Amino acid sequence: MKRWPISLRQAGYIIAAILLFLTVMNFNARLEERARLQKRAREVSAQATQVIQTQTALQTKMAYALSDQAVYDWAYSEGHLYRPGDHVVVPVGAPGEAPLEASQPPPVPTPMQNWEVWRELFFGE
Repeated sequence: MKRWPISLRQAGYIIAAILLFLTVMNFNARLEERARLQKRAREVSAQATQVIQTQTALQTKMAYALSDQAVYDWAYSEGHLYRPGDHVVVPVGAPGEAPLEASQPPPVPTPMQNWEVWRELFFGE
C-alpha cells in the first residue's frame, strides 16, 4: 500500500491556510470598496452642499428681482426714468463751446513673438 506524501492533518492545515488566505483577500477587497464608497460619499456631500448654496443664492436673487425695489433701482439707473415730483437735471454745455469729445481708449499693444523678444534682448534693435 502506497502512502501519500502528506498526512491527513497536513492536508487539513494546507486547506485551512488556503481558506484563511482567501478570507483575508476577500476582507481586503471589502475594505478597499468601503474606502472608495466613503470617498465618493464625501464628494457627493460636497456637491450637494454647493447645489444648496447655489439654490439659496438664486432664490435670494429671484426674491430681489420680484421686489418693487428692483424695479425702482433699474428705472433710475438703466431705464433713465423718473417719478412725478422728481427734478430732472440735464447737463448742457455753455453756448459757443465745442462739444466734448469722447476719449478714445489707448490702442492695445500687439503681443510680441518669442523670437522677437529674444532678438530685442540680445541685439537691442
